[in-house]
Amino acid sequence: MSGHSKWAQTKHKKAAVDSKRGKLFSKVSKEIIVAAKMGGGDPNSNSRLRSAIEKARDISMPSENIKKAIMRGTGELQGASYEEIVYEGYGPGGVAIMMEVFTDNKNRTVSEIRNIMSKYGGNMGETGCVSWMFDKKGYILIGKKQTDEDTLMSLTLDAGAEDIKNDPAEENYEVITAPEDMKAVKEAIEKADIKVNLAEITMLPKNYIRLESYDADKMLKLMEALEDHDDVQNVYANFDIPDEVIANR
Repeated sequence: MSGHSKWAQTKHKKAAVDSKRGKLFSKVSKEIIVAAKMGGGDPNSNSRLRSAIEKARDISMPSENIKKAIMRGTGELQGASYEEIVYEGYGPGGVAIMMEVFTDNKNRTVSEIRNIMSKYGGNMGETGCVSWMFDKKGYILIGKKQTDEDTLMSLTLDAGAEDIKNDPAEENYEVITAPEDMKAVKEAIEKADIKVNLAEITMLPKNYIRLESYDADKMLKLMEALEDHDDVQNVYANFDIPDEVIANR
């Protein structure tokens, strides 16, 4: 799972820069708005909203911003109405790509994403063309210096985790959960005074495509361009790229 792990860590480091630019605040605000619109403004009964609020707090979004985003979602405050769309396609080397988008102008967004895909050697596909290649999972990264594998395995499996990955080439253990169990597993880890480097609901590939040299560089540029688009919330792809290539991004 090295392709996903290394890119997840790279994104996590970029998030600090994005939050300073305000870009991450904007994306998380959209996530709160859509979650409140779909399931109501009470996080106790809306797990998606609760998760979005936790993400907002993790990046130190002011409480007032969170409150206003919830009110926009429930219609208590006026604001843009966002449509949630999943686009699918292929990148360099036939890599499968899924993009979760929140937009107030579908025609503009799909045109811009199509142009980005084309610029970096990708192309849009039909709905369902690659989604079957991914599983929705909770995904937690724990630094190997934080604990040993046996302790982590006992702790997380008891809390409801599905699996633990320990790639000798990686700096982190990967804990995999069902989406609905991630919160309980994360809390169990933190109660044991073990630092969580990353916790998110993601789409994990069932298999990976190895990319080298030119295709690898193109793929990373494509990922960065898609993730930098204001309307793109998340991008998932089944590439496996050498660590040294990703580390240089």
